[in-house]
Amino acid sequence: MNLPISIGNAVTSTEHIVPNAVQSACDTPSIPKPKTALRLLRTKGLSHEEWLQARRSGLGSSDAATALGLNPYQSRLALWIEKTRPEQSFNDIDPDDDTHPTYWGTVLEPIVATHYSKRTGNKVRRVNAILQHPEHPFMLANLDREVVGQIDVQILECKTAGAYGAKAWKEGVPEYVLIQVMHQLAVTGKQAVDVAVLIAGQDLQIHRVHRDEELIAKLIELEAQFWWHVENNIPPPADGSDSAAQALQTLFQQDNGQILDLTFDADMNAVFEELVKVRAHLDEYKAKEGQLKQRIQQTMEHHSHAQFLHGSVSWKKTADVQVLDSKRLSQEHPDLVAQYFTTRTGSRRFTVLA
Repeated sequence: MNLPISIGNAVTSTEHIVPNAVQSACDTPSIPKPKTALRLLRTKGLSHEEWLQARRSGLGSSDAATALGLNPYQSRLALWIEKTRPEQSFNDIDPDDDTHPTYWGTVLEPIVATHYSKRTGNKVRRVNAILQHPEHPFMLANLDREVVGQIDVQILECKTAGAYGAKAWKEGVPEYVLIQVMHQLAVTGKQAVDVAVLIAGQDLQIHRVHRDEELIAKLIELEAQFWWHVENNIPPPADGSDSAAQALQTLFQQDNGQILDLTFDADMNAVFEELVKVRAHLDEYKAKEGQLKQRIQQTMEHHSHAQFLHGSVSWKKTADVQVLDSKRLSQEHPDLVAQYFTTRTGSRRFTVLA
């Protein structure tokens, strides 16, 4: 899903932020000044579960891109489950799990904020509250930091990215982060956000995002559409992503053994026919891919890499690993193996018969 308006003018990517001498558009008589945010809940001393419960009452800034279908890591359907059926949510992150990127983002947040201040000279402070849009109560925001005493920027968003994640920042602020901070500007009525991202633990980049009234209006409209699904307990359409597939398995874990007759449903019959055609093409492409790959392998013989005009391939042997011979162990020590069996919950398998 792409927003039906341009977002390019909202961002200025820079290494050193220079104060902007031009007054913001909202200070002109022709555009009314946005209202400031309401403080919905004080977060200091709030438990993690209480904070999660409060966030489920609306859409936070980190939910915004997902609600619009622009989050590459979470589907709208998964977010809908999170808001309407939290007990079934499969995206909950353990805040103490130090193997998850979110954990290190939280740990490094104050370091990023400190070095942002050192780089720019801007003072920042925490905002210990969940903020709420004054006119659209479903729109909430938690700010990493507030920038103090600056006319040209009022919010700091701290990000971290590893070597793999750095690819998303090559062209500046990724789309889903842009939507996140534009949501913050919508809720707070502020004029600009600095996004400070620490890449690979050593490269601090600072990107300025300015308020865009047209984008904010579209953002509010599309978020309201998603929140309608939440309020009316109607799931949004699945989008074909792995996240949506997992969400469907979560929602409909059991089958009832009955047949749903869609013989006379013209729309669903068209969907089925298209699925059959797409699968036929996939089989053709899979066979073609195998043929092309094997031709390159046969040409490479024992070489580890092959270089081409517009890229390269590698064909290397992986390291040897030791694996458990479970079949032999079961045959020779069945009583011992029986002590360690556990039941793995089955999942529904989708099979096309045509």
